[in-house]
Order: sequence, then structure tokens, then C-alpha cells
Amino acid sequence: MNAAKTGRVVLNHSTHIKGLIPLLHRLSEHPAIKTITPGRLARVRGRPTPLRLRVTVPIRGGFKVVARSEGSAQEVFIITTLSAPELQAAINAIHK
Repeated sequence: MNAAKTGRVVLNHSTHIKGLIPLLHRLSEHPAIKTITPGRLARVRGRPTPLRLRVTVPIRGGFKVVARSEGSAQEVFIITTLSAPELQAAINAIHK
């Protein structure tokens, strides 16, 4: 069988924001996404919000995305050929 090649999700931390990993696995199915690596998890102040991902700054080969939910924020590094608006659109499309 010749399955379509998908990106990979690197699970290198033991803790993640609740619901983030399934979302990242769905995002990794986009053909232009090569690698997704969740990073540092931190407590943040402000209103508790549902899980939300936002493209922030460019990195070599992709973008840093910040995932926020319930008083926590986690960095996510995405290696992709998409532009920032295209990546945000892909995130919004799978995050309904």
C-alpha cells in the first residue's frame, strides 16, 4: 500500500496541555508540515480560555506556535513550507 506521507509529532516532554497532542497529530497530516515539536510548558495569568493555537514568530524552516488553555501556555515548533497566514488557516481548519 502506498499511504500518503505525513509529518511527525515529536513527543519529547512528559506533560502537555490537555487536548493538544490529538490536535497536533491531525495537523501533522497536512502535506506541507514536516515536523511538530511541543516545547516548554508554562503557567500564565489571565482568563481561563479553551485550547487555542496562534502562530507567533518565524524560526529556521517554520514557525513557533503558542498553545494556550486553562492558565497554561506551551510552545510548539512547526517545520513547514507554509507561510504564517497559511499555517494559521490550517490550524483554524482542524480546530473547530
